[in-house]
Amino acid sequence: MPAISIKGLTMPESPIRKLVPFAEGAKAKGREVYHLNIGQPDIETPPAAFDAIKNSSLKVLEYSHSAGFPSYRLGLVDYYAKVGIDITEDDLIVTTGGSEAILFALNSIADPDDEIIIPEPFYANYNGFGISAGVSVVPVTSRLVDEFALPPIADFESLITDRTKAIMICNPGNPTGYLYTREELEQLKELALKHDLYLIADEVYREFAYDDAEHISILSLDGLEEHAIVIDSVSKRYSMCGARIGAIVSRNKQVMATAMKFAQARLSPPTLAQIASEAALTTGPEYFTNVREEYVKRRDILVDGLNSIEGVYCPKPKGAFYAVASLPVDSAERFAQWLLSTFEKDGHTVMIAPAEGFYATPGMGLNQVRLAYVLNQDALKASVEIIREALREYPGSLLHE
Repeated sequence: MPAISIKGLTMPESPIRKLVPFAEGAKAKGREVYHLNIGQPDIETPPAAFDAIKNSSLKVLEYSHSAGFPSYRLGLVDYYAKVGIDITEDDLIVTTGGSEAILFALNSIADPDDEIIIPEPFYANYNGFGISAGVSVVPVTSRLVDEFALPPIADFESLITDRTKAIMICNPGNPTGYLYTREELEQLKELALKHDLYLIADEVYREFAYDDAEHISILSLDGLEEHAIVIDSVSKRYSMCGARIGAIVSRNKQVMATAMKFAQARLSPPTLAQIASEAALTTGPEYFTNVREEYVKRRDILVDGLNSIEGVYCPKPKGAFYAVASLPVDSAERFAQWLLSTFEKDGHTVMIAPAEGFYATPGMGLNQVRLAYVLNQDALKASVEIIREALREYPGSLLHE
């Protein structure tokens, strides 16, 4: 039999999706599963996005420009101006989701066996993108007891080698919901400048900052113009995960010219989805005000509820719609499987994502889970009570000791 590639063999399974067979088994038994495992919001997509597709006069579904529709790119320039970021249409390329933007960035700045430093826990697919690009992900650990604040800069600096090409962050963070402060971003800026590194920021959750906290883009930091690369997406902003439209944004002309070659190789981003995404730019500020208010209510139900359970600790996030909690269990993965395969409360159970898969350091996050507060308030209240009762009954619960 022909061999499988080393890349293929080392590509990790998604910690978010690998429990799907257990969830399917629970549903086959007639149980309703509350999905706290995946960041698929139930917030309605702006109607303008669907109307634009329905009202399209296209006769042929053609390729677009490899960098995306010129009109959409100009629309994005206006969008960024409204959030205080001054760029031109030449500073961005429309991509097939934020995922492709990350791949374009890594392939443009790094060679095989080069390194990027990322605070962990991080979005699990960063590992997969690194493997696809032949780039080594080097973790620097943030701690739950510190609410996942930026690790000390000395920890970053100790990991820099002659193979280090970039530091990458997600802000606000997936899976932690942590929102970096201006001081923390300035520290990263100074480190990137000192060692001549790129600073890549995944800012797809930019609109979701809570408790009067402010999201600060790395594109707004003076002096970082040649070093800053931003990853963006419509998936969460407009609840358009299935559109698969994102963008890579940088004022570094060489980076963008290189990324453009990768964009040309994949021809173009999806035409219909660009039509929908361009129309979504007309969405008024009240949409985000209402969505933020709803997410704050959901966050408080979930996080306050979890913290009311004996042995559970969950920092309260200031952004995105995720939280990481530590549970009094022997293994978060075994507990997650047990919830789906064995446990039910009034015909319901929950699906959670073990946090171990969001770390690159072996042995980290073994008793932690990531939860997405993307369900309605009643479902979240019910989910908290399911977890409360499950922890009392789970054979591996440390509450029994």
